[in-house]
Amino acid sequence: MMIIGSQVNEQGRVVIPAAIRKEMRIEGSVDVIFRYEDDVLTVETIEDAVVRVQDIVAKYVDTDRSLVDELIAQRRAEAANE
Repeated sequence: MMIIGSQVNEQGRVVIPAAIRKEMRIEGSVDVIFRYEDDVLTVETIEDAVVRVQDIVAKYVDTDRSLVDELIAQRRAEAANE
């Protein structure tokens, strides 16, 4: 855990300190997500958020099947019936 102070300016902008940007692998302009829950503000990159969600979904997906292949087959069947 790293705790470093910063300020919110009059426009609501916050500077993420360099040490935290380095830890988060933020270089240049990066899109981030703000999550506010139970009085805690969390910031994460879009890339990290996607990986986190993929990890959550992976727990519910059978690795022996391809959801993409199933979707394609389903769409082809629907198109054949039209």
